[in-house]
Amino acid sequence: MNLKTRLFSIFLLATSTFVFAQQTDKIMLSGPDFEHPKTWDFKVSEGNNSGKWSTIEVPSQWELQGFGEYTYGRWYKELEQDEPSKEEGFYKLDFEMPASAKGQLVTIHFGGVMTDTEVKVNGEVVGPKHHGGFYEFEYDITEFLKFGEENILEVHVWKHSEIGSVNNAERKADWWLFGGIYRPVWLEVKPQTHIDHIAVDAQMDGSLKAVVDLVNPSENLKILASLHPLEGNETFEVKTIDLTAETEQTIATQWSDVKLWDPENPNLYTLKLELQKNGKTVHEVSERIGFRTLDFRKRDGIYLNGTKIVMKGINRHSFWPEGGRSTSKRISVMDVNLIKDMNMNAVRFHYPPDDHFLAACDSLGLFVLDELAGWQNGYDTKTGTQLVQEMVDRDVNHPSVIIWDQGNEGGWNYELDDDFQQHDPQNRIVIHPWSDYNGWDTHHYPTYLTGVHRFGSGENVFFPTEFMHGTYDNGIGAGLKDFWEHYSESPLFAGGFMWVYSDEAVLRTDWTGEEKFDSKGNLASDGVLGPHREKEGSFYTVKEVWAPVQFKPKAITETFDGSFLVTNAYLFTNLNTVKMDYRVMEAGAETMYNPNTKATVVTSGAIDLPDAVPGETRKITMPVAADFFKGDWLEITATDQHGREIYTWTWAIHKADYFADKLIYQEAVKKSAKATQEENLVTLKSEKVTLKLNTKTGYITEVNSQKRNIPFVNGPKPIGMKAEVEKVTLTQEDKNAVCRIDYNGGIDHITWTMYPDGRVHMEMIALKNAGRNSGFDGAFYEGDIDKFGITFDFPEEGVEGITLFGRGPYHTWRNRLQGIEYGIWEKEYNTTITGESFENMIYPEFKGFYANFLAGNLQAGDNSFKVFSESDKLFLRLFTPDEAQNGFRGSHFQPSFPPGNISFMYEIPGQRAFKPLSQQGPSSQPSNIRIKSGDDGISMKLWFDFRTDVDFK
Repeated sequence: MNLKTRLFSIFLLATSTFVFAQQTDKIMLSGPDFEHPKTWDFKVSEGNNSGKWSTIEVPSQWELQGFGEYTYGRWYKELEQDEPSKEEGFYKLDFEMPASAKGQLVTIHFGGVMTDTEVKVNGEVVGPKHHGGFYEFEYDITEFLKFGEENILEVHVWKHSEIGSVNNAERKADWWLFGGIYRPVWLEVKPQTHIDHIAVDAQMDGSLKAVVDLVNPSENLKILASLHPLEGNETFEVKTIDLTAETEQTIATQWSDVKLWDPENPNLYTLKLELQKNGKTVHEVSERIGFRTLDFRKRDGIYLNGTKIVMKGINRHSFWPEGGRSTSKRISVMDVNLIKDMNMNAVRFHYPPDDHFLAACDSLGLFVLDELAGWQNGYDTKTGTQLVQEMVDRDVNHPSVIIWDQGNEGGWNYELDDDFQQHDPQNRIVIHPWSDYNGWDTHHYPTYLTGVHRFGSGENVFFPTEFMHGTYDNGIGAGLKDFWEHYSESPLFAGGFMWVYSDEAVLRTDWTGEEKFDSKGNLASDGVLGPHREKEGSFYTVKEVWAPVQFKPKAITETFDGSFLVTNAYLFTNLNTVKMDYRVMEAGAETMYNPNTKATVVTSGAIDLPDAVPGETRKITMPVAADFFKGDWLEITATDQHGREIYTWTWAIHKADYFADKLIYQEAVKKSAKATQEENLVTLKSEKVTLKLNTKTGYITEVNSQKRNIPFVNGPKPIGMKAEVEKVTLTQEDKNAVCRIDYNGGIDHITWTMYPDGRVHMEMIALKNAGRNSGFDGAFYEGDIDKFGITFDFPEEGVEGITLFGRGPYHTWRNRLQGIEYGIWEKEYNTTITGESFENMIYPEFKGFYANFLAGNLQAGDNSFKVFSESDKLFLRLFTPDEAQNGFRGSHFQPSFPPGNISFMYEIPGQRAFKPLSQQGPSSQPSNIRIKSGDDGISMKLWFDFRTDVDFK
């Protein structure tokens, strides 16, 4: 028996509205999205739960509902699998059709079905089979309906297309392959004479041209065109336009004083067209539009409303772990907001996205590159011709859509290029993503020095439609600043699109046990966000690098007068529309010793911003109060005219030695510390702390604090240099016990000082005179230094977290130093592997490198201790992030880490960004150093506090 779905509420509504027959009435047969579905009868031919009738939620992907088999599109390549099963799905639904709809024209619409679809109403096929899984299509079913009675809808869906080019374009692809009715299904009821479709071209001067498709036109028809702002109360004159009896005709009119659409000011209007005959309205339609003028100038750039644009974009798939490609308006609005939160202004797809996503791009403000599918393989001409029309007809009126893409990375058909213009009165350009085609160079994953008549020396407008590949923690933010600044030097640069928005781990309903989410290793783990939109560190890197307000570099010193140089990096917006506030923050010693103690605000206020048009740099000045230098760091937050935070920048107000002196707790102790040596051990002892050093290696062998043995040992071990102990000298300096260890090699000497209260100070001088007896004479040059410093062993087991003072809260790499800011960061221990830990994805990650380290309270039970830096620009290495386990060949997840577990470093490695580091920009390259006779050497000063009974009362 079929499940009876009777639409009584819709029936009652329809009986009242169909009488007038002026508007298109929409009757939903499915839910509006996978989060609000309706239930249909269903059977699948193969795989899980196959061969029997049951029920399914519509819209949905049938795999996520427990049917069929999961398949990833690289089955033929990395996965080395046989061709996946050719599942078929059978859907049934009973529905009522109101008797009052008789005499009207009824069409059935499918928002998207994967992949081939045949539709029957009351046992009869209503039209030719539809091919292609990413497109909206419809059938006229008027003649097949029983009005005032129950009707039977049957939908036969083939996951595998009968057309080879469709399979090549959609199913041999780097994405998950699904089956089913995954977008909504609905009926539209219209009068016999009606407006079937409009394609609008609304220009910046207020002029409007629209291609209008009429069904059953006749003489004496007119259109009344009215315009209504979505926000505001402006009124516009209603325009009357005479029509002919032709089925397709172009109307034109113009309004004055319209507000323009751009991604920074997304002004929208509702255009209402009333079709009248002899003065009586027979049908009306409404369309949301924006007035803007696109101008594509070869050898120059892309212009919107007369302004050359630069697209700060990202690629996105329509995807949600529990829905596959079946999403919702809620997810679309969330995603557009997250993209805007990264200060992006553009997004690109590999197929037409959900219509509600484009609506969100219209209203919140994003440029869209809308793409005909074809991942490295294109559609045949017959199929592609139909799909181009379906795509353009649906999306043509979205002001956010500025470019049509045909295929991807070779997946195009040159015979289809002209088809787009046949349906688009705006005459948007058609590009072939990754190619240098027709004046538009969209080269994928260019190196920093891309040239040979391309970026650096080319003549075509350059906008890579994929760059900064984000596999696991690679790419996206790592190296972005270099690439962006370099590319921006060219007047032919029109922006770029990073790969990709989110990890695409799908919920495996066919798996049992603990593991539930599957990204096929590293194939679908490319995002700057996790599958449920968890924010990775690069999210904030992008947010800072692409912020439309940019601060020139500035260090705060005692001469600070409150001034900064700020550049307006908007395209259309004046700097004076931005709201800017500052806060001066202070942390006391209690902050580092008691994790529950927070930093406090010393002073705060607003900063007035001057008039500055896009591209201009202006001086701004904040008040410098009398107690400004009582603070420890400065925060400045910029907020745009719509209330969205642009970014919060921070500056340390003092140097590292100031913070060390301020934050480490000092006790008054009468008894002196002592230094003794017995055989190969030096013991530095105070009343509370004992530290032992091996005289052969110079390493700590034991730390004892009030009957606790703290396993902070086997260091300082040199990183990026070699050193061997030459001699050990013990001295008593007042109440302090001192051990100086002189070395041969990269380290000149290290001085250990035990204070009577148990504080331990370490001062290292490295690379002085090229190291004693090192074999170098006068000066030496050392290249390719990607790791430099000292390291210690410390067990990871038992670590609970850290209170970190420095730039955070995310870990960092040499080439990803943006998006991290000064603060006191409370970080709980976790073992998150970016792109893999989907069942326990905790951000920020705990392990890794941290920049501008000033102080840390490592919480590890009885092994807890604190460390403070007197050296500026020091990196803390906090254990080694776990390696990803599920990647395929060619995967590169993270650079190598130095030995040990806790390190203090002046140089850390860069992160790969899809391409080798050698093909990245300057910040990704290893450092080098030249040491000359007479140099003081490189100093590193640290304080260690192993005490447990510090009391601030």
